[in-house]
Amino acid sequence: MLLAQILFLPLAALLAADAPAKPAAPAAAAGPSAYATPIGMGISVDLAKKVAAAAAAEAKKNGWFMAIAVVDPGGTLIYYEKADNTQMGSAVVAIEKAKSAALYKRPTKAFQDGLAKGAENWRILTLAGAIAVEGGVPLMMEGKLVGALGVSGDLSEHDNQCATAGAASLSAK
Repeated sequence: MLLAQILFLPLAALLAADAPAKPAAPAAAAGPSAYATPIGMGISVDLAKKVAAAAAAEAKKNGWFMAIAVVDPGGTLIYYEKADNTQMGSAVVAIEKAKSAALYKRPTKAFQDGLAKGAENWRILTLAGAIAVEGGVPLMMEGKLVGALGVSGDLSEHDNQCATAGAASLSAK
Protein backbone atom coordinates (compact mmCIF):
# COMPACT_ATOMS: atom_id res chain seq x y z
CA MET A 1 0.00 0.00 0.00
CA LEU A 2 2.81 2.41 0.87
CA LEU A 3 4.44 1.75 -2.51
CA ALA A 4 1.18 2.66 -4.30
CA GLN A 5 1.01 5.95 -2.36
CA ILE A 6 4.63 6.74 -3.17
CA LEU A 7 4.03 6.16 -6.89
CA PHE A 8 0.59 7.75 -7.03
CA LEU A 9 1.31 11.09 -5.34
CA PRO A 10 4.12 12.18 -7.72
CA LEU A 11 2.01 11.03 -10.71
CA ALA A 12 -1.00 13.01 -9.46
CA ALA A 13 1.17 16.08 -9.00
CA LEU A 14 2.60 15.69 -12.50
CA LEU A 15 -0.85 15.33 -14.06
CA ALA A 16 -2.14 18.34 -12.17
CA ALA A 17 0.80 20.43 -13.38
CA ASP A 18 0.09 19.50 -17.03
CA ALA A 19 -3.66 20.08 -16.76
CA PRO A 20 -4.87 23.34 -18.24
CA ALA A 21 -5.65 25.97 -15.68
CA LYS A 22 -9.32 26.42 -14.91
CA PRO A 23 -10.58 29.64 -16.42
CA ALA A 24 -11.44 32.32 -13.94
CA ALA A 25 -15.13 32.73 -13.26
CA PRO A 26 -16.55 35.52 -15.37
CA ALA A 27 -17.21 38.79 -13.61
CA ALA A 28 -20.80 39.35 -12.61
CA ALA A 29 -22.66 41.21 -15.32
CA ALA A 30 -24.34 44.52 -14.58
CA GLY A 31 -27.66 43.21 -15.85
CA PRO A 32 -29.26 40.12 -17.27
CA SER A 33 -27.06 38.35 -19.78
CA ALA A 34 -28.20 38.03 -23.38
CA TYR A 35 -26.85 34.48 -23.20
CA ALA A 36 -29.66 33.56 -20.81
CA THR A 37 -32.45 35.09 -22.89
CA PRO A 38 -34.95 32.31 -23.60
CA ILE A 39 -36.10 31.80 -27.18
CA GLY A 40 -39.83 31.81 -27.82
CA MET A 41 -41.97 30.92 -30.77
CA GLY A 42 -41.07 32.89 -33.88
CA ILE A 43 -42.89 36.12 -34.58
CA SER A 44 -45.99 35.82 -36.77
CA VAL A 45 -46.28 37.60 -40.10
CA ASP A 46 -49.06 39.80 -38.70
CA LEU A 47 -46.92 40.92 -35.75
CA ALA A 48 -43.92 41.38 -38.04
CA LYS A 49 -46.01 43.72 -40.20
CA LYS A 50 -47.09 45.65 -37.08
CA VAL A 51 -43.48 46.07 -35.96
CA ALA A 52 -42.38 47.13 -39.45
CA ALA A 53 -45.28 49.60 -39.70
CA ALA A 54 -44.23 51.28 -36.44
CA ALA A 55 -40.63 51.53 -37.67
CA ALA A 56 -41.81 52.89 -41.04
CA ALA A 57 -44.05 55.46 -39.31
CA GLU A 58 -41.06 56.73 -37.32
CA ALA A 59 -39.02 56.97 -40.52
CA LYS A 60 -41.77 58.76 -42.41
CA LYS A 61 -42.33 61.21 -39.54
CA ASN A 62 -38.67 62.21 -39.84
CA GLY A 63 -38.37 62.14 -43.63
CA TRP A 64 -36.02 59.14 -43.71
CA PHE A 65 -36.10 56.46 -46.41
CA MET A 66 -35.62 53.04 -44.81
CA ALA A 67 -35.40 49.37 -45.57
CA ILE A 68 -37.01 47.31 -42.80
CA ALA A 69 -36.56 43.60 -42.12
CA VAL A 70 -38.06 41.30 -39.51
CA VAL A 71 -36.60 37.85 -38.86
CA ASP A 72 -37.46 34.96 -36.55
CA PRO A 73 -35.10 33.88 -33.71
CA GLY A 74 -33.02 31.81 -36.15
CA GLY A 75 -32.53 34.75 -38.53
CA THR A 76 -35.00 33.62 -41.21
CA LEU A 77 -36.65 36.54 -42.99
CA ILE A 78 -40.33 36.87 -42.07
CA TYR A 79 -41.16 40.32 -43.47
CA TYR A 80 -39.36 42.96 -45.51
CA GLU A 81 -40.17 46.34 -47.02
CA LYS A 82 -38.17 49.16 -48.57
CA ALA A 83 -39.33 52.73 -49.03
CA ASP A 84 -38.98 54.28 -52.46
CA ASN A 85 -35.66 56.12 -52.85
CA THR A 86 -33.93 54.06 -50.14
CA GLN A 87 -30.30 53.47 -51.06
CA MET A 88 -29.83 50.01 -52.53
CA GLY A 89 -27.15 48.90 -50.07
CA SER A 90 -29.59 49.37 -47.21
CA ALA A 91 -31.76 46.55 -48.56
CA VAL A 92 -29.11 43.98 -47.61
CA VAL A 93 -27.91 45.80 -44.49
CA ALA A 94 -31.39 45.85 -42.90
CA ILE A 95 -31.68 42.07 -43.23
CA GLU A 96 -28.16 41.52 -41.88
CA LYS A 97 -28.80 43.80 -38.90
CA ALA A 98 -31.96 41.85 -38.06
CA LYS A 99 -30.15 38.50 -38.36
CA SER A 100 -27.31 39.71 -36.14
CA ALA A 101 -29.68 40.96 -33.43
CA ALA A 102 -31.58 37.67 -33.46
CA LEU A 103 -28.64 35.29 -33.56
CA TYR A 104 -26.69 37.09 -30.83
CA LYS A 105 -29.76 38.09 -28.79
CA ARG A 106 -28.66 41.71 -28.49
CA PRO A 107 -28.91 45.03 -30.31
CA THR A 108 -26.29 45.55 -32.99
CA LYS A 109 -25.36 48.73 -31.14
CA ALA A 110 -23.74 46.48 -28.51
CA PHE A 111 -21.19 45.36 -31.13
CA GLN A 112 -20.68 48.94 -32.31
CA ASP A 113 -20.08 50.11 -28.73
CA GLY A 114 -17.74 47.19 -28.07
CA LEU A 115 -15.56 48.06 -31.05
CA ALA A 116 -15.48 51.70 -29.99
CA LYS A 117 -13.85 50.63 -26.71
CA GLY A 118 -10.70 49.51 -28.48
CA ALA A 119 -8.47 46.67 -29.52
CA GLU A 120 -9.50 44.24 -26.79
CA ASN A 121 -12.94 44.06 -28.40
CA TRP A 122 -11.75 43.71 -31.98
CA ARG A 123 -12.46 40.00 -31.60
CA ILE A 124 -16.06 41.02 -32.36
CA LEU A 125 -14.92 41.25 -35.97
CA THR A 126 -14.42 37.47 -35.99
CA LEU A 127 -18.00 36.67 -35.00
CA ALA A 128 -19.85 35.26 -37.99
CA GLY A 129 -22.75 37.52 -38.89
CA ALA A 130 -22.14 40.13 -36.20
CA ILE A 131 -23.02 43.57 -37.56
CA ALA A 132 -21.37 46.37 -35.61
CA VAL A 133 -23.70 49.16 -36.71
CA GLU A 134 -26.76 50.18 -34.71
CA GLY A 135 -30.18 49.60 -36.20
CA GLY A 136 -30.80 45.94 -35.34
CA VAL A 137 -32.80 45.12 -32.22
CA PRO A 138 -34.15 41.91 -30.70
CA LEU A 139 -37.92 41.53 -30.52
CA MET A 140 -39.12 40.31 -27.14
CA MET A 141 -42.50 39.04 -25.99
CA GLU A 142 -43.17 37.82 -22.46
CA GLY A 143 -39.44 37.85 -21.76
CA LYS A 144 -38.61 35.63 -24.75
CA LEU A 145 -36.83 36.37 -28.00
CA VAL A 146 -39.34 36.02 -30.85
CA GLY A 147 -37.27 37.61 -33.60
CA ALA A 148 -35.44 40.79 -34.47
CA LEU A 149 -35.90 43.95 -36.48
CA GLY A 150 -33.27 45.52 -38.72
CA VAL A 151 -33.55 49.01 -40.17
CA SER A 152 -31.17 50.72 -42.58
CA GLY A 153 -31.25 53.74 -44.85
CA ASP A 154 -30.04 56.80 -42.98
CA LEU A 155 -27.53 57.54 -40.22
CA SER A 156 -27.17 54.52 -37.97
CA GLU A 157 -28.61 56.42 -35.00
CA HIS A 158 -31.70 57.18 -37.12
CA ASP A 159 -31.89 53.53 -38.14
CA ASN A 160 -31.78 52.62 -34.45
CA GLN A 161 -34.44 55.18 -33.58
CA CYS A 162 -36.80 53.56 -36.08
CA ALA A 163 -35.91 50.02 -34.97
CA THR A 164 -36.50 50.93 -31.34
CA ALA A 165 -39.91 52.42 -32.22
CA GLY A 166 -40.80 49.24 -34.08
CA ALA A 167 -39.76 46.99 -31.20
CA ALA A 168 -41.70 49.15 -28.73
CA SER A 169 -44.88 48.47 -30.71
CA LEU A 170 -44.87 44.87 -29.47
CA SER A 171 -45.56 46.02 -25.92
CA ALA A 172 -47.99 48.79 -26.96
CA LYS A 173 -51.66 47.97 -26.68
